[in-house]
Amino acid sequence: MRAMIEDSHWLLQPPALAPALLGFVSEPGSLTERLMATGHRFGVQLLFQGASTAHPDEAILLGLPAGSPLYARHVRLTLDDTPVVYARSIARLDCPVWQPILDRGSRSLGFTLFGGLPQLQRAALHYRQLDSSHPLHQASEAEADSLTARRCRFVLDEAPMVVCEVFLPALKDFAR
Repeated sequence: MRAMIEDSHWLLQPPALAPALLGFVSEPGSLTERLMATGHRFGVQLLFQGASTAHPDEAILLGLPAGSPLYARHVRLTLDDTPVVYARSIARLDCPVWQPILDRGSRSLGFTLFGGLPQLQRAALHYRQLDSSHPLHQASEAEADSLTARRCRFVLDEAPMVVCEVFLPALKDFAR
């Protein structure tokens, strides 16, 4: 997973956060399950799915040049209808492995990634503080100077897919 380390803005250690928030950000398993364990009503809002463009810091993870077309799924994860996480999942545009998996409407991707694909390979989580100029921060539509994000690269049948999750300010109201 050398590609994950080449971008020095994404680190192997999560940032310093309040313990309750750190638990969500550094969750090694399914973030969906962690959110559901709060006891609040969990939901997935599909924002966009289809052809998109690779951000400069993510293209290398798919073996693409920056600005290349790719397949993307953008969602908000909610608790009691309050957005708490913005997520972007990306794969190569022509990928027959990931497109059917990502084409899931408002169903959580976490259920599949952490239970339905035993042959799935998962790299280590990487973390970053996003300032307001980062495309993921902008896409999240959060009103904050800085947002904590994490990402992970998955490989299935030699095809890479990346999930990036941006933790929104409202999560602190549910983190206990």
